[in-house]
Amino acid sequence: MHQIPEIGFAEFKTQAFLLQYLSTLTQERMVIKTWKTGILVRIPGRNPKRCIGYRTDMDGLPISEETGLPFQSHHSGYMHACGHDLHMAIALGVLTHFVDHPVQDDLIFIFQPAEEGPGGALPLLESREFQEWRPDMIFALHIAPEYPVGSIAIKPGILFANTSELFIDLTGKGGHAAFPHHANDMVIAAAHLATQLQSIISRNINPLDSAVITIGKITGGTKQNVIAEKSRLEGTIRTLSMDSMKKVKSRIEALVHGIETGFECRAEIDYGSNYCQVYNNEDLTKEFINWVNEEKVAELIKCQEAMTGEDFGYLLREIPGFMFWLGTESPFGLHHSKIQPGEEAIPIAIQLLTRYLTKKANE
Repeated sequence: MHQIPEIGFAEFKTQAFLLQYLSTLTQERMVIKTWKTGILVRIPGRNPKRCIGYRTDMDGLPISEETGLPFQSHHSGYMHACGHDLHMAIALGVLTHFVDHPVQDDLIFIFQPAEEGPGGALPLLESREFQEWRPDMIFALHIAPEYPVGSIAIKPGILFANTSELFIDLTGKGGHAAFPHHANDMVIAAAHLATQLQSIISRNINPLDSAVITIGKITGGTKQNVIAEKSRLEGTIRTLSMDSMKKVKSRIEALVHGIETGFECRAEIDYGSNYCQVYNNEDLTKEFINWVNEEKVAELIKCQEAMTGEDFGYLLREIPGFMFWLGTESPFGLHHSKIQPGEEAIPIAIQLLTRYLTKKANE
């Protein structure tokens, strides 16, 4: 799977690979549905009282791989740089176990496309296919290169931030570099706006709260002696509360309006994909923490919330459950072209999840 990374809603080879693998398992023990480029697999229980869900994501990123691995990406310019290949491998291992070892409750395994964008969880949640098999609780994991193999990290409550993409287009009047008074320079406007946006976090958000605005890309102009008619800022917003997200967006709009007035230009704002926070159910998470400590299936780390984003939050907003970090120790972090997660974590996660889901599904 590492060799065939595909971006959101284009995971055609990945879906075909997964379906081919599923076809090798005992068909009488599974019911399979497809949704867009995703897959839902239901394993009926012996005497079901509820349905327990497990979700994995499927997509890769538009990053050129630089790992030097013998199984490096075959898709030029694309890479599984966020561990979704490990996520799928773990899900397949757990699913395979339960095909041959039925439990009391029904299990549903969800292979979800487009986590990296534009977001697959929300349309999946609203789909007929999902609603017909809607689980009563749901779980997931995400690899964590910063934690050692053999460990997991989790906390009750908020784990991942609310996130929003940010795109701002500025349009003024271009002209000759020698006659700036006849033009409205959008490179200068973009530079002023990029600086002003940073004041939102330092002066408009409670310092006891947490929020981030990052402008990761600015484009503008065509040549060194031509005053730019257009410029574009691309970035992201991260907050630990929805109130802060609303405040940040309100201040962005006010500052952009000021740029329009001050530089006599037009501006357009697009917030792109928005993900809600990943909020772990308090009771289920505490129960899981106690179980891990008692069973000693992994080293447990109590972590802090992170400014990362994950659309699994939409599922947790509707269905009780939790997500945890899986230690995969790598010197390079998520979304890095050289990330090499420790594959030794795969069997550790499969064993942990099969034991935990067996316990939950037989209660």
